[in-house]
Amino acid sequence: MVLALSIVQVITSVLMILLVLLHKGKGSGLSDLFGGGVSSTYGGSSVVEKNLDRITIVVGGLWFAGVVALSLYLK
Repeated sequence: MVLALSIVQVITSVLMILLVLLHKGKGSGLSDLFGGGVSSTYGGSSVVEKNLDRITIVVGGLWFAGVVALSLYLK
């Protein structure tokens, strides 16, 4: 069980790193490579940014739940 939870933690950690890097920062982010900069010039946040926000929140919640589950299981 610890091995499965540890694998989930590694996968969600890598996903969180990638998703955070895709977000648009103060300057130009990595999301510009995938067309995020074109839609952001029209003002407001695009559908892609909103979906990226939602996916990041879900993966962050899964990561947090994995941390709690792993700590409870090891205790």
